Amino acid sequence: MSQNVSAVIVTFNRLTLLKEVIESLQSQDTKLSHIIVVDNNSKADTQEYLTSLGDQIDYVRLPENIGGAGGFNKGVRYFMEHTTDDFVWLMDDDTIVHSDTLTELLKFADKKQQFGFLSSDVRWIDGHRALMNQPAPMNRLKVIPENQVEPIQLQNATFVSLLIKREVVKKIGLPITEFFIWGDDIEYTERAGRVTPGYFVPSAKVTHKMAENVGSSLLNDNANRTPRYFYSYRNKRYYAKKRDFYRRNRAMLRMWAEYFQIKFSNTERKQEKLDIFKKGFHAGKTFDPKIEFANDLKEK
Repeated sequence: MSQNVSAVIVTFNRLTLLKEVIESLQSQDTKLSHIIVVDNNSKADTQEYLTSLGDQIDYVRLPENIGGAGGFNKGVRYFMEHTTDDFVWLMDDDTIVHSDTLTELLKFADKKQQFGFLSSDVRWIDGHRALMNQPAPMNRLKVIPENQVEPIQLQNATFVSLLIKREVVKKIGLPITEFFIWGDDIEYTERAGRVTPGYFVPSAKVTHKMAENVGSSLLNDNANRTPRYFYSYRNKRYYAKKRDFYRRNRAMLRMWAEYFQIKFSNTERKQEKLDIFKKGFHAGKTFDPKIEFANDLKEK
């Protein structure tokens, strides 16, 4: 199997971390064909640095910030329309890959060959699994242990070191720009998984340099992040509708459980949080974005 890979990083005003991400990609044991950086209209210092790299990277600067979802949409489109590589490797601008991460992903790809996506074992800076990126096995009642050594099939995964085949992108289209933030990766990997299963590859480790190792929670998050949860609940309701009967209803029950947890808590700004939940949840009922497809340079 050919092993030509494009990495796609989406960045917004995190220059120090971005530099470390690019350096880690350039130090891969298995060399990348392209490093595509999608810049969501960051400040001048990021633009100056990325421009200074010249042909070391493919620099895609957007005229406005269209969110992580829009950035990945543009990055995957660029991969399809400007390269002929066989795989695209997606990551945020705080994803530090290890020197053998891509090698390990491609080893599994060679063995399995048919897969929708491959997800790395994402750790926080202390070596424990990153809570924001817990792998989701097919049986969600099970938790994959931190010492897992065998690959396992997943329901979905995040855009923190995610490898996907060109032929799968061609079949399923691009990430949904309208998601803006939250859930675009869950929806996209579930869409890929409906074509052919996705897998967790525990030997392919990366470090997710989040400020704190916490999951997202409207109940406990700070005031300036509360409005963002509109997108979380709108997008969750959208992709829940695409699931089978059991998983769809389980997702709906989980969302309402979060609502009542807030309602009967002593959390600050309770009414604001409840209003954000209801606004997002109701918007998800009619939210129906169009899935875009890219032209394939390989066919030209």
